[in-house]
Amino acid sequence: MSTVQQLFDLTGKAAIVTGGATGLGFDMAVGLAEAGANIVICSRKLERCVEACERIEVLGRKALPLRCDVTDPEAVGAMVESTLSVFGQIDILVNNAGMAWVGSPETLALADWEKVLKLNVTGTFLCSQAVGRHMIQRQQGSIVNIASVQGLVGRDPDIVDSIAYSTTKGAVVNFTRDLAVKWAKYGIRVNALAPGFFVTPLNRKLFERRMKEITDVIPMRRVGQPGELKGAVAFLASEASSFVTGHILAVDGGALAW
Repeated sequence: MSTVQQLFDLTGKAAIVTGGATGLGFDMAVGLAEAGANIVICSRKLERCVEACERIEVLGRKALPLRCDVTDPEAVGAMVESTLSVFGQIDILVNNAGMAWVGSPETLALADWEKVLKLNVTGTFLCSQAVGRHMIQRQQGSIVNIASVQGLVGRDPDIVDSIAYSTTKGAVVNFTRDLAVKWAKYGIRVNALAPGFFVTPLNRKLFERRMKEITDVIPMRRVGQPGELKGAVAFLASEASSFVTGHILAVDGGALAW
């Protein structure tokens, strides 16, 4: 029987983190690297990927920066091929690339709605499909999708008014569950993290305006801190969760508990 340390050990594994150059994506990439994995960082801005990989390599891991638009099937295919050419395998995929768009249901432009759906839902599908084909051949792998508590409940528009984002994250939730059922026979586990409110460069101004309202609906009376997703993503990526699939793990300070 493996020890707890052995169960969480990702030494020799290769992990792709989409949108992993900044924010929560980078935090999760660091967590996987700290557990031993080699990392592929991809986003649409290559220079940010390069900077992120340089920081990860300080940990003693190999890191590959790749430019990739996850909504482009050809770019996603090239990302998978580049990863395999360098590491020879893909053990972990973290579908983190995504975006939000503030806009009420009655005023949101169709183009903005479609932009969010394309990145958050289609991008997650395309990456899972391309990486999944490789994982099916190997009969193993772990996919971790990044959902949100906003994909599980409605939100007061005075705090968060982004119906496109919440709709896409709800789609990611059931995509995770259904894909987990369909690919369980191949030894592939598919789970999702549902973060609560974490301050990022994208929502910092909102948090500064609505700090009291946001923290008042969180039992722990605070938002998520840097590094507080690392343990959760390492758990879902590793053998520590070998009998867990189709699960949505909320990391939200208890927001969904009331």
